[in-house]
Amino acid sequence: MNVYAIRTIFHQEMTRFFRTIWQSLASPVLSTILYFVVFGAALGARIQSVEGVDYAAFIVPGLMMLTVLQQSVTNGAFGIYFPKFSGTIYEYLVAPASWVEVTIGFVGAAVTKSVLIALVILVTSFFFVGVNIAHPFWMIAFLVLTATAFSLLGFIVGLWAKNFEQLNIVPMMVIMPLVFLGGAFYSASMLPPFWEGVAKMNPVLYLVSGFRWSFFGLADVPVGLSLFAVTLMIAVCLTIIWRIFVTGWRLRD
Repeated sequence: MNVYAIRTIFHQEMTRFFRTIWQSLASPVLSTILYFVVFGAALGARIQSVEGVDYAAFIVPGLMMLTVLQQSVTNGAFGIYFPKFSGTIYEYLVAPASWVEVTIGFVGAAVTKSVLIALVILVTSFFFVGVNIAHPFWMIAFLVLTATAFSLLGFIVGLWAKNFEQLNIVPMMVIMPLVFLGGAFYSASMLPPFWEGVAKMNPVLYLVSGFRWSFFGLADVPVGLSLFAVTLMIAVCLTIIWRIFVTGWRLRD
């Protein structure tokens, strides 16, 4: 394992992140405040609680998950796309580093960025509502696993994309709708039976459910299924990335 290569890529990506740290943090914090104003105040006045949890507190895991999924995909995609765009991707391909080390470097940085932003959102939420975390270890575990899964997905998007427009297709046209339909701001049990069944076909529901369980001990689906879903996604994404590097698809065009 070429630790030096991993450290170099990771340091390069994190340096780029910290150069624009205020812009990177200001946007999600502002979005969180707006969500609390719109959902917490407006809807909270009509929905006092969900399964015994104050509605303003209930949406905190959903807000964090929304940000983690978007940031993970975006950071994972842009990290590897820029070397392709600038032509420096060939330096990674001929360097004494395997696809595993290159992936760990880029994806590790994307995961770190997403988790940092999620924790900032969690701290911001304390100014609006009291949030008790029932299972802190599992909260961090779900956060890191989810960020890893979607950073890997973003990495694949960055390898696939041929232009900047394609980079935004998945975060805007796929991730955001799935999060909003995946119980980020409501419980699937609040839906009619038919639509509850439809909602459970959404893979994001399992991630949001497991993450919310770590806060309140409430889940729309068994926690074991949530862990299985995120683990399966990581395995599938790693297999796809391995195949891309082996075949050189979209890397040597």
